[in-house]
Amino acid sequence: MTTRTSDIHTGTQDALRVPVGDWRVDPVRSIASFTARVAGRSVQGRLPLTGAARISTSLEESAVRLVACTPALTTGSGLLDRMCVGSGFLEAEAFPEISFRSEMLVRVPSGWRAVGELEVKGKEHPMACELAVDPRDPMTITSRWVLDSTWVTSRRVLALSRNIAMTCSVTLQPAA
Repeated sequence: MTTRTSDIHTGTQDALRVPVGDWRVDPVRSIASFTARVAGRSVQGRLPLTGAARISTSLEESAVRLVACTPALTTGSGLLDRMCVGSGFLEAEAFPEISFRSEMLVRVPSGWRAVGELEVKGKEHPMACELAVDPRDPMTITSRWVLDSTWVTSRRVLALSRNIAMTCSVTLQPAA
């Protein structure tokens, strides 16, 4: 599989061109990180990412699928990790993946936006997120979004913020 430079541009007219082709997510350099407020304190964590992308000359025909492995969640605290992946929260045994599947990539004044479905605990939620693309080798895509905490927990947790801020940094390598 080869890639070529297309006429697709990110945010500005003089931006670098984005390579067209099939890509795989480099799991060593790709993560989803999150921040949530619990009892007035900031809790941060991360999940490894895998997946694939197809960048077409027509953005509308481009697609991405990202997968986060819930049992691999880390916060720096073993106790908090077990709580987050356990019963009542992510339930990693029953739901070992959180996935995002784009239905459409569109160009907006600030760059790109991915529109699709985020599947958490077997339920799909409509999601749109802004993408910042660095097309150099390796190509890196960064996105930020906000999740509703009720998507990840069925428990009422005192002082858990309603929103969970997410950042994904995805490094893409040409698919073999």
